[in-house]
Amino acid sequence: MIQVFTFYLFATLLIASGAFTIFSRNPVHSVLWLILAFFNAAGLMVLVGAEFIAMLLVIVYVGAVAVLFLFVVMMLDIDFAELRAGFMKNVPLGILLAIIFVCELIFGIGAYRAGKIELADAPVNPAREGASNIEAVGELLYTKYIFLFETAGIILLVAMVGAIVLTNRKRAGVRPQKVADQVARRPEDATRNMQPEVGKGVEL
Repeated sequence: MIQVFTFYLFATLLIASGAFTIFSRNPVHSVLWLILAFFNAAGLMVLVGAEFIAMLLVIVYVGAVAVLFLFVVMMLDIDFAELRAGFMKNVPLGILLAIIFVCELIFGIGAYRAGKIELADAPVNPAREGASNIEAVGELLYTKYIFLFETAGIILLVAMVGAIVLTNRKRAGVRPQKVADQVARRPEDATRNMQPEVGKGVEL
């Protein structure tokens, strides 16, 4: 019973926070509502026994949203004095959201201990009987799909190197980096062991 109630609670808050993300006029508020939507989606994944996807939602997506928040703050002309002035006005809303988070955690922990929701008759962990969701994903990822996993890593590495090369610009007055000279540099040329006398200090 508690699993069904928790499911409808998370699903309702997920849909509501997604709607507020779209219709909010303040971009900072939209990001905060989006974070709430990700947390509720992670709760739904925990209910169906997909702990790995829940952790991905919290760690990867919420972390990416935090970076997005920084970009919004840096790129938009936001009046921080006005934001600080309206801080006390938004305190009741913040307390309400904190209470909602605490209630969600309580219901989520209770529903997880009561058992996951079975969606079908198919086995949840096809890799090994009795293994947890994270163990099953790890066994499949590093055995059956190891070459696909390594290929995805190589593609991401090539994309990262390509982005660095394409965005590299030479600017006047900035000395370019010489990677070959840095690699060829010997440790004895990079550091010196000094034994200054007492009271002499460092010679500049």
